[in-house]
Amino acid sequence: MKHFIALLLILSTLTLRAQSDVRFHNESADTLRLTQLLDGSRNIQFENPEERVAYFAKQFIGTPYVAHTLEGEPEILTVNLDELDCTTFVETALALAFTAGEHRNSWRDYVYNLRRIRYRGGEVNGYPSRLHYISDWAVDNKHRGNFADVTTDFPRYVELARTIDFMTANRDKYPALADSANFARIRDIENGYRQHKFRYIKTADMNSKAVKNAFHNGDVVGFVPAIRNLDVVHVGVVLKDTPESEPYLLHASYSHGKVEVTSVPLAEYMKKNRQWLGLRVFRLNE
Repeated sequence: MKHFIALLLILSTLTLRAQSDVRFHNESADTLRLTQLLDGSRNIQFENPEERVAYFAKQFIGTPYVAHTLEGEPEILTVNLDELDCTTFVETALALAFTAGEHRNSWRDYVYNLRRIRYRGGEVNGYPSRLHYISDWAVDNKHRGNFADVTTDFPRYVELARTIDFMTANRDKYPALADSANFARIRDIENGYRQHKFRYIKTADMNSKAVKNAFHNGDVVGFVPAIRNLDVVHVGVVLKDTPESEPYLLHASYSHGKVEVTSVPLAEYMKKNRQWLGLRVFRLNE
């Protein structure tokens, strides 16, 4: 009996510690919904990991778009299922897909996976440990085997070299960079992305049938802007009914104020956004 009580105390302590490491928007509602979402996927046979991403992404259609939900001192893992921007929407879908792929259904497992996607090395260590740039996010997560940059798997792509330093060049846009230590650490990170080379698919090539067919339902895409010191300006999830059908974009839309599927195919949507040069494609690993 004493051993049983001791075990309960240990489990209780671990639970409290896990909760203290997370900033919930609404703890009881968020943890319940996470459990329900994961339970609801248990009997679904997904063809591949990206199908899981598409499934969970669609559960958030209609969720309000709200920016800057991760900002706050101290830096701590934030869980907010009621308000999403383009990045937190993608991270939420990926973390749920990861957790379901592990055949787990606890909100604690989701929290673990969200942390390992959002932060360098999966560890929270202040504002600069958050993977702010998509290139940094891709390199770090690819290194740890979380997902792959599959842009080069497409029949058409080009290479671009950019020095990525948008944050320090626009210090006034980021309140956390008023802190000199944060600024210095972000600048050190940016120094690793001078003339950083990455591949992307040009907007003009999105009309190619071969390119369209190469997309998978549930691929994550990042849009490359004309801004010379920024790598990606927006992210979302590709939706396709069949391998040969037109890809559409499911994303947290700033202009429409909610998570939604674009009313036109992805190729047409990109053509209307002339500030975008093209896109990069990422795919969840097993």
